[in-house]
Amino acid sequence: MVGSLATSLVFVRGSLSAQETVDQAELLQPGPLPDKVIGNPDAPVTVIEYASLTCHHCRNFHKTTWPSFKAKYVDTGKVRFIVREFPLDPLATAGFMLARCAGEDKWYPVVDMLYQTGEAWNHADKPYDALVQVMRQAGMGRETVESCLRDEKIYNGIRQIADRATQSFKVDSTPTFFINGRKEVGALSLDRFEKILEPLLVAKP
Repeated sequence: MVGSLATSLVFVRGSLSAQETVDQAELLQPGPLPDKVIGNPDAPVTVIEYASLTCHHCRNFHKTTWPSFKAKYVDTGKVRFIVREFPLDPLATAGFMLARCAGEDKWYPVVDMLYQTGEAWNHADKPYDALVQVMRQAGMGRETVESCLRDEKIYNGIRQIADRATQSFKVDSTPTFFINGRKEVGALSLDRFEKILEPLLVAKP
């Protein structure tokens, strides 16, 4: 697994406006793997996050801002939230693969667990072994983990999601959000989201 991922995910860096807008229809086109959608599929606003499980800013957003954001906008049906994989290193790729392998019902709990336990596996002396140990909490033993990480369809799908983000939407860092197509870079605070979302929600019938 580590060897097969070590040469993966080379991203093109560039200087871009944080408020660039991309075509929403193009942004929402289906990818090689099903989107992970949280909330009302018919919500008036769609927020897409490109994230990496080993990104400190992504973890900070998930642990500190996401619970309040979810309660205010997602759980109330105002925002459809989509998480897309943009792994910055092979270990993040492995984590996302394992979340995909866990199954539809367990995908979000596994992602949450990996963020919550990030220090335990991301900075371990043997991070792969630490990741295997963490995945035991999701009921995945070493053999299951290793089998998942040999799944070329999932691996290639995640690579294609990330490559398309770079090539089509000029994503080059995490987290990057698209709010009805408007690009915002960085771990936005709830206050910042409110300033962007409230006018969009008021404008909807």
